[in-house]
Amino acid sequence: MSNLPFALAHSLPEAILAGGILFLILLGAIRGKEGGGPVTEIAVGLLATALAVILLGSKTTAVVFDGAFIDDGFGRFMKGLTLVGSLVTLVMSQEFLAHEKIDKFEFPILILLATLGMLMLISAAGLIALYLGLELMSLALYVIAAFHRDNIKASEAGLKYFVLGALSSGMLLYGASLLYGFAGTVSFAGIAQTISGTASLGALFGLVFLMAGLAFKMSAVPFHMWTPDVYEGAPTPVTAFFASAVKMAAVAITLRVVFTAFPGISAQWRQIIIFISLLSMVLGAFAAIGQTNIKRLMAYSAIGHIGFALVGLAAGGEAGVSGVLAYMAIYLVMTLGTFAGILSMRVDGEAVENIADLSGLAKTDGEMAFFLAMMMFSLAGIPPLAGFFAKWYVFNAAIQAGLYWLAVLGVLSSAVAAFYYLRIVKVMYFDEGGKAFDKRSPAPRAILAISGVLVLVLFAYPSVFTEATTAAAQSLF
Repeated sequence: MSNLPFALAHSLPEAILAGGILFLILLGAIRGKEGGGPVTEIAVGLLATALAVILLGSKTTAVVFDGAFIDDGFGRFMKGLTLVGSLVTLVMSQEFLAHEKIDKFEFPILILLATLGMLMLISAAGLIALYLGLELMSLALYVIAAFHRDNIKASEAGLKYFVLGALSSGMLLYGASLLYGFAGTVSFAGIAQTISGTASLGALFGLVFLMAGLAFKMSAVPFHMWTPDVYEGAPTPVTAFFASAVKMAAVAITLRVVFTAFPGISAQWRQIIIFISLLSMVLGAFAAIGQTNIKRLMAYSAIGHIGFALVGLAAGGEAGVSGVLAYMAIYLVMTLGTFAGILSMRVDGEAVENIADLSGLAKTDGEMAFFLAMMMFSLAGIPPLAGFFAKWYVFNAAIQAGLYWLAVLGVLSSAVAAFYYLRIVKVMYFDEGGKAFDKRSPAPRAILAISGVLVLVLFAYPSVFTEATTAAAQSLF
């Protein structure tokens, strides 16, 4: 059962992306400066094909490549979310990149490379596979963060992300080394058999360092320091990619690690998760209040939402994991919709990012104001939109697990965070009108509208959605 055709059948999405990347690199090299033409379209096609393979392919669970790679329902669910984030990012990035004169053929290739790393990361069944996927993802992310080389903010963002990312990778690798030393194996299943009950001090140190590296990728407090500067400085499509697809992969591997490698010491890792969840919710709620740049505000919003998602992880069990999966799926829709709205903020051909630029939007562009308000209400968790149910799932799991105080603090943090989301709605509907936005952004505006419809549909028809998250959660255990 471990022959190559069988292994490739269970890693077909990764194989499609890897082959497509090699083809696009050759195509770009041959075409030279004119390589930007069909590259993006082919990249979108590759991502769509990989997504179709996941949706229509095998539904069985298999561990291949000598135990390094696992294909299961949980992985397929999170890979689907990741591919949607990457695909939508590419679709809505073209006008922005062309206007900024950075529409080079390398951009979609770097997105594909990062996505390939994410898919490998989500299916990692051991520490070596985890590190390979993480580094493949990170190396591409370092480059696209600074992709706008003539922009000093983008260059600064890329440098900060690279330096802090290298530090976090070192911490994660040190933790993985400690775990290998004390467990004698790199596979998650082997670590689970060796480290259980009363773990040694060295193994606990390894767990802490490993979790620190993963918390950095999730931008959870106290490893969030890169997030506001990188979100603000990077090109807006790159920020959307960081906030959507990258978050899906980081949360997925964190779930896989704690439940498959450390089920025997859940009390120890649950303390870490509760700590970073609580800090992330509180900082995300209060630090965003004074922000004037909408991308920087979304950075603190992302930190807060990771805190809410980790409430479900702290709860543990199938209900907790199902809550996290539901939260991340809804968060993906809300984030892509919001960044589609930000990409549509263009006055006289120039991109604007200040919240004040939204003044009077309801009078100049009522349709965009309506859908952007829907995103804000959903992010704030106001019923009956999908964002309310996302928080309800994780808080309900926390209450079932007896973590009443964590759920209460989460609700209070959500109430505080609602202030800055509703402030944007107030600016759009009640402030004096500013300059009207250009209406030449068909792709971002369409994605904003689709996201607005989805946050309503997920409320109206939750059964299909919850069945998918429950099945994915069950496959992890």
